[in-house]
Amino acid sequence: MNVFVLNVGSSSVKYSVFRHDTNIITGEIERIGLRGTIHSYSIDGHDKKKRIKADNFEAAIREIFKEIESLSIKVDAIGHRFVHGGNISESQIINKRLISRLRPFSRLAPLHNPPELEAIETCHRLFRHIPQVAVFDTAFHQGIPDYAYTYAIPYRLAKKHRIRRYGFHGTSHHFVALEAAKTLKKRITKLKLITCHLGNGCSVCAVKHGRSVDTSMGLTPLEGLVMGTRCGDIDPAIIFFLMQHENLCFTRINDLLNKKSGLLGVSGISSDFKDLLRARKDNERARLAIEMFVYRLVKYIGAYNAAMDGVDAIVFTGGIGERSAYLRSKVAESLSYLGVKINKTANRRHKTIVSKANSKVELLCLETNEELMIARETEKAVSLRV
Repeated sequence: MNVFVLNVGSSSVKYSVFRHDTNIITGEIERIGLRGTIHSYSIDGHDKKKRIKADNFEAAIREIFKEIESLSIKVDAIGHRFVHGGNISESQIINKRLISRLRPFSRLAPLHNPPELEAIETCHRLFRHIPQVAVFDTAFHQGIPDYAYTYAIPYRLAKKHRIRRYGFHGTSHHFVALEAAKTLKKRITKLKLITCHLGNGCSVCAVKHGRSVDTSMGLTPLEGLVMGTRCGDIDPAIIFFLMQHENLCFTRINDLLNKKSGLLGVSGISSDFKDLLRARKDNERARLAIEMFVYRLVKYIGAYNAAMDGVDAIVFTGGIGERSAYLRSKVAESLSYLGVKINKTANRRHKTIVSKANSKVELLCLETNEELMIARETEKAVSLRV
């Protein structure tokens, strides 16, 4: 089965085609609706790029399918990445009923859901003969128990507005949890894992016997770890204080916490962890931002170790998790009380297993592949329908 995977941004479309776990084409259309729209893609190791005219998502998607068909690739199913699926707990075949069900969640993810819905509706209209599946970033976390997902606000309001912990990066956490089980040659149903997705957006997930039982992001992706530009956990009263004393409206405070905080806000120089590592010796605020990042991560790992009554392995993934030996060494150093021992050589070389043989907790460095996971979920959903 050839599965076309679609990942839509506000003005871009990323896509891949998988045939039984093998990626046969990857591409992206950038600057949709703007001048200078670029379609770049890679097939068989050859990179190609061309300027196109694409005033909207429909034009972009038509362009992609035209290119795919010219390569004699037949698409058997389409998998859509969908950020916020609310309390939907598994990938689902797309139909009019599902589309209607997804609309209310746009207010919980106003930057992501609307363009994703537009792409879904466009593909549903253009390619009715091709089965299509929505794969939700939130789905993996819907098994979290009520005492872990409920916020201590008036219960009536929480129910009325669907306010609860939903969690994000679920596709990535699920993928690396399965890969960790393969690497350790153990059944995932026998493992307690803490998966750390660390990129510009960051989250931690407690995976107990193959199920997400807690995660650091909440109603929105703003909660949890210190991130590139997001603040993560803060005292909510800070918002009221800043609105009053800095005369900030809702839009400006939302922008401040999502786009001007985190590593960028603390350091004042960059949201990129690598930039801060280079600057830390001469820049006190860069050092502080790094230490805050590590401290918050270690706190969450410790909390999830307690919540699961132990942990078998800690998994690092995402741009920072996969590539920063410094981060992994600092985390391991702080977790020595758990019997964590890092293999410095393996860590420096970014090996898959970076813990010592006598470490009581395995440390894994795994590359995530959300597109592949979406392709697998799509193929699974389509196969179950037949």
